[in-house]
Amino acid sequence: MADSVAAGLGEEKETENEDKEKEKLTGSSKTKSEKNSTASEVTETLGFYERNAGKKDKQRNLSDLSLVRFISAELTRGYFLEHNEAKYTERRERVYTCLRIPRELEKLMIFGFFLCLDAFLYVFTLLPLRVLLALVRLLTLPCCGLSGSRLLQPAQVCDLLKGFIMIICYSMMHYVDYSMMYHLIRGQSVIKLYIIYNMLEVADRLFSSFGQDILDALYWTATEPKEKKRAHIGVIPHFLMAVLYVFLHAILIMVQATTLNVAFNSHNKSLLTIMMSNNFVEIKGSVFKKFEKNNLFQMSNSDIKERFTNYVLLLIVCLRNMEQFSWNPDHLWVLFPDVCMVIASEIAVDIVKHAFITKFNDITADVYSEYRASLAFDLVSSRQKNAYTDYSDSVSRRMGFIPLPLALLLIRVVTSSVKIQGSLSLVCVLLFYLGMITLKVLNSIVLLGKSCLYVKEANMEEKLFQTPPTAAPGRASSKSNRSKFTAPPGNPENEGVSTSITSQPVHQDASPAPVLPTSNSDQFLTTPDETEEKDITQDGSELKHRTPKKDLLEIDRFTICGNRID
Repeated sequence: MADSVAAGLGEEKETENEDKEKEKLTGSSKTKSEKNSTASEVTETLGFYERNAGKKDKQRNLSDLSLVRFISAELTRGYFLEHNEAKYTERRERVYTCLRIPRELEKLMIFGFFLCLDAFLYVFTLLPLRVLLALVRLLTLPCCGLSGSRLLQPAQVCDLLKGFIMIICYSMMHYVDYSMMYHLIRGQSVIKLYIIYNMLEVADRLFSSFGQDILDALYWTATEPKEKKRAHIGVIPHFLMAVLYVFLHAILIMVQATTLNVAFNSHNKSLLTIMMSNNFVEIKGSVFKKFEKNNLFQMSNSDIKERFTNYVLLLIVCLRNMEQFSWNPDHLWVLFPDVCMVIASEIAVDIVKHAFITKFNDITADVYSEYRASLAFDLVSSRQKNAYTDYSDSVSRRMGFIPLPLALLLIRVVTSSVKIQGSLSLVCVLLFYLGMITLKVLNSIVLLGKSCLYVKEANMEEKLFQTPPTAAPGRASSKSNRSKFTAPPGNPENEGVSTSITSQPVHQDASPAPVLPTSNSDQFLTTPDETEEKDITQDGSELKHRTPKKDLLEIDRFTICGNRID
């Protein structure tokens, strides 16, 4: 009995323990679910508050975007230029370069103008005297006997050829009626004259480019050593080609002068305005192209030549108009405003054109001093003992300015406009000729002094005493012929630039394989910063690897396409 009671109590206790464990398990599960529900409620609460806060911020931002606040922000907004200092410094230097261009360009233009004037006056002053001296030597040779292997020196032969060309072309110019040409051009319409004038400008550049080659071929054919095998068509055909070229070029310039004269004498001045506007069209064709230093040098030389030619054309127009008005000085003041307008437009176009070309191509204004030094080097080197050409021919090759046709036209206009009668007129002509000789001598002296100064400033004086290079046919044997061309005695470093400037050239003995002397410009550099020079007398394998980039002294003359004509 007692045992059964004890067993029942034990079972009850075990049941109670199982119930307690079940309650604990259910309580823990309830606690976890309650906790999860509480966390979700907290998250929802936080999200609700965040959404409310975001809405409030958006509402606050929308309320801040007002017109007054925008204007105040624009008025008080600041920035710092020093954060991009290099960019703004470069822009400032470009502005300073554009401001320096007019001064540097006009320095070059003035120097080039007097170089052209010197070559132009040479035709009127020294060339006739040199022709007379050559004729005297040629006529007195039978009396004095032959003193050497040549009848005349090469320079004297060239002078005689120039004199004969001028005389023959002048006699041919008498058959050209200037008055008939004037009335023929005057009867054309304005637009047709404008087209004709543009065509004449292009033809003038083509004539200038090819004309100097014709003259150089004549000079070399007439003075080439006779030991060489004949490789030309003869002196007479070359002479006839030169005469034909000078005559046609003179006619071309006469048509230009006549067209300009018609523009000056027109009542409404419309043609003159159109012709001046043609200069501004040149800006469009030049400014937006890529230019290097050599191309800009060609353009500068062309501008110098064009400006000098325009001045001579204006002189011819004034002479023709003054003749028609019986040399009344009052009519000169009528022409003066138009002349000033043409000159001012030409200067303005050149300044604007060069300013924007240097700006777009990142070229400094100091490049014009290098151009001036290159032109000065030509003048100084033409006075050396080993000079290879006359200075007037050097200017022709460099700038494309050939003085013979222009001088021929001016002589024709002056002789037809000014009547010489009586002994007093002859005395006036003689005095005028002596005055031109004085002007030529003074101009040459000043130019020579300035050129020596420019050459020294560019550190180019040592190049004056180097031997001239040979042409391509003789480069293979240049090492053996090197001793034939010796520099002037003395140390080049200790001698000044003016050494042997006025000395006469020394005749070199003919070598077994004569070579064609060429310009020093094929070897010398212009820019002082390029110190490394390649020897032009190296082997053929070394010559093949020469850089194709040309130096400033290798630029001969301006052409339409902007390339050098070899």
